[in-house]
Amino acid sequence: MKQKTRPARYNQIVARLFQAGMALVARRMAYLLLLALLVGLPALAQEAPAELPPEEDESFAAPREYSFNPIQARRELKVAQFYMRKGSHRAAALRAQEAVKWDDSLLDAYILLGEAREKISDVDGARKAYQQYLEVADEGAKEFKEMQRRAERLKQQGAKQAAAAAKPKD
Repeated sequence: MKQKTRPARYNQIVARLFQAGMALVARRMAYLLLLALLVGLPALAQEAPAELPPEEDESFAAPREYSFNPIQARRELKVAQFYMRKGSHRAAALRAQEAVKWDDSLLDAYILLGEAREKISDVDGARKAYQQYLEVADEGAKEFKEMQRRAERLKQQGAKQAAAAAKPKD
C-alpha cells in the first residue's frame, strides 16, 4: 500500500492553526493572571486580622437587654464550647458569660465559664463562676462536689497570691 503524502501547504496551514490556538490560549492565560492580580491585590493590602473575630469585638461592646431565653443561651454555650476546643479561652469565657446572662440556670455555662477563666489566669473570676454554679445547682448534681473542690482550691490559691503580694520585698 502506498501512503498518501500531504502537500507542504497542508502542513503549513496546520502549523499556523496550532500557533494561533497557542497564542489564543496564552492571551487568555494572561487575562486570567491579570484579573487574579487585580482581584487579589486589595485583599493583600488589607491589615492583618484581629486576634478575635470582629463579631466578638463589636457585639459585646454594645449594651444589650437580656431576658430569659434558653434557646439563645444554648447557642452561646455551643459557641463557647467551640472556642474552648479551639483554644481561644478569652472568647469562650465571653460566650459562656453571654449564655449565663440569657439563662442563669444553665449549669454547663457556669462550668465552662470557670474553666475558661482558669485558662486565662483569672482566678477570682473562675472562683466566682464556680460559686455561682454552687448557688444555682442542687447538691445532687453530678459535678457539685467537683465544683466545691475547685472553688475551694481557687479560694486558697487567691489567698496565697494576696499574701505574696502583701509581703514586702527585700
